[in-house]
Amino acid sequence: MSITNGGPGEGQVAQPQITVLAQYIKDLSFENPNAPRSLMTAGVQPQIGIQINVDAKPLSDTDIEVVLRLEGKAENAGNVVFSFELAFGGVFRVANVPPESLNAMVLIECPRLLFPFAREILSSTVRNGGFPPLMLDPIDFAGLYRQRMSEMATGLQPGA
Repeated sequence: MSITNGGPGEGQVAQPQITVLAQYIKDLSFENPNAPRSLMTAGVQPQIGIQINVDAKPLSDTDIEVVLRLEGKAENAGNVVFSFELAFGGVFRVANVPPESLNAMVLIECPRLLFPFAREILSSTVRNGGFPPLMLDPIDFAGLYRQRMSEMATGLQPGA
């Protein structure tokens, strides 16, 4: 029997780890350009479009900043009811991840951890703008990652 002080024992591989060191709002914008007129359309459901992007930037050998960007607007009969932009960031420490898996881990798991907080910020912001809270559906970050890799493989710019 070997004592490992919590580390992997002989012949064991260390498990991949992601640690959240910080999370924060980098940028938040909410516009209600037609208020108070836009608040008088109770019962009319606007069309809401949302764009999602994930950026990552290494800060050190183990620490990575990941920024989840959510942009959208609600329109009714061609008029903007409200619009928003949120850049919600986090600093993550990644350990024991093979280099070939690092990109996927950072662009799938890190935004998955950030999303519930970003969703709550947008919900509260839209509610404070005078509208019912915006309840975003869960996002398939693995699917977004596959789409991004496919676009890069075919030479298209991501998000184009």
